[in-house]
Amino acid sequence: MDEKTLKRGRGLYIFEATFEYFISILVASTFLATLTDYLHFDTATTGIVSSFISLGCVFQLATLFIFKGRAKKKVITFSIINQLLFTLLYVIPLIDGDERNKQGIFICVILLAYIIYNIAHPAKINWLMSLVDDKKRGKFTATKEIVSLITGVGFTFLMGAVIDYYDARCIDYDVTTGEIVKNTQEMEKAFIIIAICMVAITIFHTLCMIFTAEKDVKVAPKRSAKEVFSVLKDKNVIKVAIAFSLWYITSSSTTPFYGAFQKASVEEDLGLGFPMWFISILATVYAFARAGFSYFWGYYADKHSFANMIRICFGIAGVSFLVNVFCTPANGWVVYTIHYVIYAISMAGINSALINLCYDFVGEEKRRDALAVCLAMAGLLGFLTSTLMAPLVSYIENNKNHLFGINVYATQVTSLIACVMSVVCILYVSIFMARKNSKNH
Repeated sequence: MDEKTLKRGRGLYIFEATFEYFISILVASTFLATLTDYLHFDTATTGIVSSFISLGCVFQLATLFIFKGRAKKKVITFSIINQLLFTLLYVIPLIDGDERNKQGIFICVILLAYIIYNIAHPAKINWLMSLVDDKKRGKFTATKEIVSLITGVGFTFLMGAVIDYYDARCIDYDVTTGEIVKNTQEMEKAFIIIAICMVAITIFHTLCMIFTAEKDVKVAPKRSAKEVFSVLKDKNVIKVAIAFSLWYITSSSTTPFYGAFQKASVEEDLGLGFPMWFISILATVYAFARAGFSYFWGYYADKHSFANMIRICFGIAGVSFLVNVFCTPANGWVVYTIHYVIYAISMAGINSALINLCYDFVGEEKRRDALAVCLAMAGLLGFLTSTLMAPLVSYIENNKNHLFGINVYATQVTSLIACVMSVVCILYVSIFMARKNSKNH
């Protein structure tokens, strides 16, 4: 494949990642919390639904059996189905019917969407990353992330403004009783607008993949599940799998509950009560902080190894969780912003380092299998972590924000747990990965 074709493919890969990021914004965090709040999910259930992102990783193993040889056509097909299912999430609230039934449909659709996404994800990454020089992976990953983050700022503001505009129009007053009355039809208009935008984004995302070239690959022979998991006989694969798992456990113990906590009512003493315009500002600050450090972490990793880089980033993430331990409705606008900025700096490195650890430690012939197995194990453990944390969150909220007689919010407790787990991540990488990888690097 000539350099011109490779260069065009890398450019289209950046656009593809950007459009995919736009879709992810609309089905995660506070946007997801807006949908679940409309359907009357509680905080704990919203956290579990948010953790479907992790659970979906389990199905990345299926890519090893479905994608053999060229993957482009199947990846495109799976991506279209996945993104249309995400779009359906904004249509479900518009359907007439029992609320419980709509909640059940919503859960099934979002879970199916993440399953389909994750089945195709390793094959897509393998296809598109093959267009990038191994010696420039750090810089390219940083560039790709910066473009997504910066453009995502404007997109978040736009979609957040739509939510805020129609949310404000929902509130009305009953003249006779003086009580606040909500007109839910106004919020449904916002959902329709967002659904239309998601269909348009899906079209652009699909075109980017259609016009991206694919290298010739050998058709892999049929393998059993036992043969796929045989990669775990490689000690280096096990090391990477544990690193993945520890981080997924850390993040899944608290971040799935943040979105609902941001949106929850201050008057009812359930959360921070952030309006969407402020959440959009947070997204802007997050994007610029993360983008500002992406190149730095990329250069650092290319020079010192991804293992050394991720060790530092785990420490920064731990600090961000520690800051959030002190976040309450009284100081939330300031403290949560500080937490979010520090967390953005850490994620500028962690996001790319995990996948690149697999590329650093595992031989080329095992990379696809190793990545799928690592993500599957980590995803399952991440989901189980969120599921186990949900009863604790419910208990604290139902007990009027008290635990062992102490006045505390659920996210303060989960943030403390994540902080401790961040230290475990640092120790693990320091002892088992950083030294060896530095010598190899």
